[in-house]
Amino acid sequence: MSRMIYDYTKSMLESVSFDPALFKKELKKGIRNLLPYEVEHLSNWLSYYTVNKPELKNCLSDFNIEDNRNGVC
Repeated sequence: MSRMIYDYTKSMLESVSFDPALFKKELKKGIRNLLPYEVEHLSNWLSYYTVNKPELKNCLSDFNIEDNRNGVC
């Protein structure tokens, strides 16, 4: 079931990527709902997904995904 949440989070982030504020909101919800290893996978996916989207990369700086990997949310 957790894989479904991870996939849902990715699809939501893709669908709101046109608006950095919505992207940031959905990212926050996704990090809160995912397991630590899924946050790590999401972090890797985000690195790839935001390569050509500097407006979204700025949103990522507000979330220290490294802390979330260690269980600090």
